[in-house]
Amino acid sequence: MPSNEQRREAAKRKLERQLERRADRARKRKQLTIAGSVLGVVLVVAAGAVVFSLTRGDDEATEASAAESVTASPQSPGVMPAGRSEPLPEKVSCTYTPDSQPPAKQVNPPRTDEIDTTLQEVSVSMQTTQGNIGLVLDNADSPCTVNNFLSLASQNYFDNTPCHRLVTSEGLKVLQCGDPTGTGTGGPGYGFANEFPTDQYEASDPSLQVPVTYPRGTIAMANSGQPDSNGSQFFLVYADSQLPPQYTAFGKVDDTGLATIEKVAAAGDDGSMQAGGGKPNLPIDITSVRMD
Repeated sequence: MPSNEQRREAAKRKLERQLERRADRARKRKQLTIAGSVLGVVLVVAAGAVVFSLTRGDDEATEASAAESVTASPQSPGVMPAGRSEPLPEKVSCTYTPDSQPPAKQVNPPRTDEIDTTLQEVSVSMQTTQGNIGLVLDNADSPCTVNNFLSLASQNYFDNTPCHRLVTSEGLKVLQCGDPTGTGTGGPGYGFANEFPTDQYEASDPSLQVPVTYPRGTIAMANSGQPDSNGSQFFLVYADSQLPPQYTAFGKVDDTGLATIEKVAAAGDDGSMQAGGGKPNLPIDITSVRMD
């Protein structure tokens, strides 16, 4: 028969397990409460979020089933991460997956292996019909995105293409470019996954649905809301804007470029986009994109 000491130890272990389960349930309830409390905020910016959808005909809205447990990330809800929690390896591999849509302009996918992350920034000059827009691409945080952008630029994909959407609403002020068709549906014929800041969150973290501030001057990728749906479309933030952290930020616009964009924004848009914004009243076309 077990001794009194053995019985006490068994009871102690049982109590510890019960306390751990209670604490785990409390953490889950807290996380789910956070998710519910931000729902109203998410609805406010929902129209802005779909502005960046590629609206391809084969994309269908999907709803994830409720998970039994919600994984939290070391990120504060509603706050853009200051940077990567850990630096990337010096060399990374990227995946660019063919999609079901033909390319808006014929290009080859980027290279996928031995992508160097040690080069922190890449300076690019984007010439437009309204003036120069200087870009500084963040290769250290979003190397696969920068690799894709430079590959498209080297193949003249962006040359003589319009910036097809301007949004001037409160809390969302962006100019969207990168679709040779000018319709908002065109891409390069392949897609790839989000990088920073999305990859700083666990996939099930409700904080991914909480808007954060994309600061003035940010360059970020548009996507359709589906996994791996980044392509060629990007947007330039000309005033602090609120969006969930599900759009890859991959650089900054310089002061000259911001002045060019603000000149276009001052003329407004035609309101033709159901999701928000429309074609700029002052048309702006990209004539070339070249590394400095």
